[in-house]
Amino acid sequence: MGNLGRSLLAALVVLLVLGAGGAIFTWYKFFREEPQPEWITSDPDMRFKYGSIGAERDAGIPYWIFYVLPRVFPEKLPGPGGYASLGVVWEEGQELPVGFSKKVVGFPRVANNCAACHTASYRTSADSAPVLVPTGPNHTLNLWAFFRFLIDCAKDPRFNADNLMGEIRLVTDLSFIDSVIYRFLLIPITKKTLLEREEQFAWLYRKDFPPWGRGRDDAMNLTKYFMIRWPMDDSLGPTDMPSLWNLKKYRPEQGMRMNFAGDSHDPYSVIIDSALGLLGAAPKDNDEFLAQVRWLQDYVSNKPAPKYPFPIDAVKAERGKVLFDGSCAACHASSRTGTVVPLAEVGTSRDRLDTWNEKAAIEANRVVAEMGIERPGLVEEPLRGYIAAFLDGIWLRAPYLHNGSVPTLRDLLEPPSQRPAVFWRGYDLYDPQHVGFVNSEAEAGRFGTRHEVSAKGGSNQGHTFGTSLPAEDKDALVEYLKTL
Repeated sequence: MGNLGRSLLAALVVLLVLGAGGAIFTWYKFFREEPQPEWITSDPDMRFKYGSIGAERDAGIPYWIFYVLPRVFPEKLPGPGGYASLGVVWEEGQELPVGFSKKVVGFPRVANNCAACHTASYRTSADSAPVLVPTGPNHTLNLWAFFRFLIDCAKDPRFNADNLMGEIRLVTDLSFIDSVIYRFLLIPITKKTLLEREEQFAWLYRKDFPPWGRGRDDAMNLTKYFMIRWPMDDSLGPTDMPSLWNLKKYRPEQGMRMNFAGDSHDPYSVIIDSALGLLGAAPKDNDEFLAQVRWLQDYVSNKPAPKYPFPIDAVKAERGKVLFDGSCAACHASSRTGTVVPLAEVGTSRDRLDTWNEKAAIEANRVVAEMGIERPGLVEEPLRGYIAAFLDGIWLRAPYLHNGSVPTLRDLLEPPSQRPAVFWRGYDLYDPQHVGFVNSEAEAGRFGTRHEVSAKGGSNQGHTFGTSLPAEDKDALVEYLKTL
């Protein structure tokens, strides 16, 4: 081989080495996945609260960007306190709120899991620490404000490398390479990605739509605009965050349906669709994704409803059981439980029904099927009413009705005209007398969000069952409901 040939061969080897090195560097810095620590993965409750469901890959936010956003844009949050102002559940000593997972996919990223909306918290007294209940409804989370915060930050011209890197340098020492990656890649890409979601969140900015308020989301509109990418319409149907405990009680083979309006066939489908919404894209690996879904289904199916934490008057509760059997059991403790009750019978707001239809269900099922995922899916028929709810753990599911428009169980037993027309959602101090959360402006107004039943999606009409009982019977009935 001549000198020219040897030179060409040497150059080729150098190029191959450089190319291989570049590929390894790219994989290591942007795509390698590290398992989460054992303290998360080995404990079922911790895994539910902080475990990754795979959302970091496509929907994750680089950790240090997530960390400094409240420092750069505090005025875009509902109040002081950083992310805590959004009503997230935050355990003492934890790096992130419950429902926020951190995982290395090339670099540390933050995403959400199911626990963000499905971990309840309550305090038994003003000076007590919060009690956390995984699989319970997060009635304090202001999800509407969280979504808007991310978009509003991205729209601000101050969301740039100079400003964010200035804050990041105050809290950590990134290596030279990581600083370059954050400055020239991660910050611009994160801003671009968030701005691309602005159109899907457009209905959150409509002046004729009130904010959802703490503890509510607009689940089917999120499905329409994010999964099947439909154009915005005039529907608004915010509902309370549901509890997930004891999901094995739902028996699809007995005609039971899932979601407030019975628009899904079974728990497996609901968990898949909810997880896909968090992923923001098709799963990287369907087998891995569905294994996580099956773990979640097993976890929530076997998690019992929490016991009422205050004393119960046993004599009064026994009398209340007789009243329950006569006034409530036909829907809430019978073969009708878990099935759809026609709207004309229950009489509650139809706003939630108007956010979804048969055509949307067909389209959503098609999208999931094209991902190669098989599940019973969404019900391909018109919605006609609301599910007769199981009442296990009903004491912790305030506010009540599907749209959370009645603050306490005792209020629910009053005629709609006598129920509170205005109250404050999202305060975690429990009210054992009325069975719900403290909701007056004087106390809850400092932390909660104002709910007006006259606003779109906020009606407290309907469900007049038991409202004609004498006051002492209503009190006895509420006492019994504490035992469920």
